[in-house]
Amino acid sequence: MSTDTPTIVLVGHGMVGQRFLEALAERGLTATHRVVVLCEEPRPAYDRVQLTSYFSGKTPEDLSMTDLAFIEAHGIELHVGDPAESVDRAAREVTARSGLVVGYDVLVLATGSYPFVPPVPNKDAKGCFVYRTIEDLLAIEEYARRSTTGAVVGGGLLGLEAAGALKGLGLNTHIVEFALRLMPVQVDEGGGAALLRTIEDMGLSVHTGVGTQEIVTDDAGAVTGMKLSDGSELATDLVVFSAGVRPRDQLARACGLDVGERGGIAVDEQCRTVTDPHVFAIGECALAADGRVYGLVAPGYEQAATVAATIAEDEAAFTGADLSTKLKLLGVDVASFGDAHGTAGDCLDVVYSDSRAGLYKKLVIGRDGTLLGGILVGDAEAYGTLRAFTGSVPPVAPESLVLPAGAGAPAQLGPSALPDDAVVCSCHNVTKGTIRAAVTDHRCTTVPEVKKCTKAGTGCGSCVKVLGQLVNAELEASGVEVDKGLCACFSQTREELYEIVLALRVTSYRELLDRHGRETARGGDGCEVCKPAVGSIIASLAPTIGAGTHVLDGEQAALQDTNDHFLANLQKNGSYSVVPRIPGGEIAPEKLIVIGEIARDFNLYTKITGGQRIDMFGARVEQLPLIWARLVDAGFESGHAYGKSLRTVKSCVGQTWCRYGVQDSVRMAIDLELRYRGLRSPHKLKSAVSGCQRECAEAQSKDFGVIATANGWNLYVGGNGGATPRHADLLAQDLSDAELVRLIDRFLMFYIRTADRLERTSVWLDRIPGGLDHVRDVVVHDSLGICDELEALMAAHVSHYRDEWAEAIGDPEKLARFVSFVNAPDTPDPVVAFVPERDQIKPDLPLLNIGLRPADDILEGTATR
Repeated sequence: MSTDTPTIVLVGHGMVGQRFLEALAERGLTATHRVVVLCEEPRPAYDRVQLTSYFSGKTPEDLSMTDLAFIEAHGIELHVGDPAESVDRAAREVTARSGLVVGYDVLVLATGSYPFVPPVPNKDAKGCFVYRTIEDLLAIEEYARRSTTGAVVGGGLLGLEAAGALKGLGLNTHIVEFALRLMPVQVDEGGGAALLRTIEDMGLSVHTGVGTQEIVTDDAGAVTGMKLSDGSELATDLVVFSAGVRPRDQLARACGLDVGERGGIAVDEQCRTVTDPHVFAIGECALAADGRVYGLVAPGYEQAATVAATIAEDEAAFTGADLSTKLKLLGVDVASFGDAHGTAGDCLDVVYSDSRAGLYKKLVIGRDGTLLGGILVGDAEAYGTLRAFTGSVPPVAPESLVLPAGAGAPAQLGPSALPDDAVVCSCHNVTKGTIRAAVTDHRCTTVPEVKKCTKAGTGCGSCVKVLGQLVNAELEASGVEVDKGLCACFSQTREELYEIVLALRVTSYRELLDRHGRETARGGDGCEVCKPAVGSIIASLAPTIGAGTHVLDGEQAALQDTNDHFLANLQKNGSYSVVPRIPGGEIAPEKLIVIGEIARDFNLYTKITGGQRIDMFGARVEQLPLIWARLVDAGFESGHAYGKSLRTVKSCVGQTWCRYGVQDSVRMAIDLELRYRGLRSPHKLKSAVSGCQRECAEAQSKDFGVIATANGWNLYVGGNGGATPRHADLLAQDLSDAELVRLIDRFLMFYIRTADRLERTSVWLDRIPGGLDHVRDVVVHDSLGICDELEALMAAHVSHYRDEWAEAIGDPEKLARFVSFVNAPDTPDPVVAFVPERDQIKPDLPLLNIGLRPADDILEGTATR
């Protein structure tokens, strides 16, 4: 083709296609070339990596990666919903479905891949889906409304994501995987076993080592089940095929381009097709020069940059890419990096496995000490650092890189120890040296500025934490004072604000902001970071400083997150759950009857929680005071399931009933729960008391846990059984009852005093200078001379405790907030609806996501893939 302005035609507008357009713009090629994009889907490029987040509240617009202002500014001609139908290489023309014919000087194929569906009978039946596009998700979501059971064919990355989506839609979910373990490509047998246990504990059924033989249908052609290769049959009314993908190379085949034996458009190191110098291929449709089809986004981005450089006549080559991945599947961290399976040979393994906690960590080490790769399941916190050290000899012993904090490992390695050529962001191939240069040479002082300068952290997001640590370290090394303030409103940390509130007896957020906030924030309204944080500080110190002790008193009400604002837990359809306190899990028959009657009368869904309490779901906001009133009359009080405060003190039955018990764990659990109930803290607190070393109450996974010994009690602190499991550390042993309570008083108040906002004790203990040894010195040995003060603060809390439910129902002003519509207080919310399930109810609105302020555990983890 010959025109005055050369034309680049891009076929396909996915993530890699959009990155190619950005690379063209960065090199100024959009100003010198006409750029035409033919996009098959009805929407421009979106983040397919984060596709499953649609089911947790993100909209298609949230997932979009296309800035239409960018498209317009660079004169890009984007044709959405108009795929290429044919290519005439002789005439250098592409014909689209609409009949549009576009001539090209350069043709770039970014057609991606398509889901592989096994050739089983009835694979196209009504109720069978694939899991690839937003349209697929919309169709699955709609069909799930009238389904009860779903099955996913495939236990790989997308298969587990699809299973999580079905479970989130309320379906009983099965996973069918032909291999002998889940995620067979990414993890080994040990990692697969840890992953299997965790997923089964979530209530999903996993079938490994079996294949799908046939989809069973009814007379109307709808799915009713699956026949498996072992002869069994699985009842299901919805099937999602997620058995892998294949390169989408049909357009290339039709126009005579060479493809690989197993698919993929054959290209050289410049990603130019080996058949035609005017045609390139990038992403999942390309068979790279090393004979591999890369199914991850990072290699696709690198290929896109290579083609843009080649068009600009710069030297560039794609010679392979890092296949490391970090994901959060069904809430479980899974990561693999480097030569995770030790295929290079002559290597050693360093393995840490804790089946009870669902942890599995393996490092592959060369004979010379080189870190070759690894697998992380259940805890991928060290992924960024480990991946960056791959190919080099770490400066510490390998076991220190996999042992969890508190398990006897030496000090763990931080990002500052990485060499400058270590790749921190594999999505955009950004090294530590580039990040340092962004700070020192380009004067970037924040993570967002470094992201914009280097693109690091703008892909999958798994490197953002390491990125922040590197930026702060470089600023400090350069003599720049790093702003460690709580937020844009306060230059002080949470710990410093706590000291100000305590010392000056500050009783209101407004007073604190106007007297101690940044100049730019004074007189303003504050922000969503500092308001709940300050509200928590004032609530923790309320008896000591003379502030209102109820979270809904005066100004305090406006500072609370959604759950605290209504003293109940907001659920996905706008209803609330009610959790009365049941100390130690011990409850009299009369109280059980009251809970049953309330659940029956208000048509609530009831469930026994992992903390030995009964949760009642489905209450409308206007029903909450009515429910509380009946519970209070029966002797119940708020269980604080909604607050950043003590939740439960779990207990086994102890020596009273158990033949192994050596102490009365039930009594101790009740005493502790009643002592610390309502204690507001930086994050939620959980505890447990086990009556013997058999540890039935799982005390070592709690913020503070107590285990009985023949001589008294052992106290463990800093445990966490949530998104990032951590075994608690032994703080003191063989304590009497009085000694135990005194040390817990000190520990909790020291944590509340020094922790950051939304920081669990497990994170705090790892972060605080000196770690466990320092905490022990302060709490046990009183090295700072503050233990009398800590005990006095706790004594003030205990003596001033009041039940928040009882006070709320006795105060007309507080009761006035419990309505769905302030202008129509007698009108219930019409969108809060339910359908029957297993003789109870469930929400009838899988599409609905309540867009309120973050509450509770939402802020604990970020889903990454």
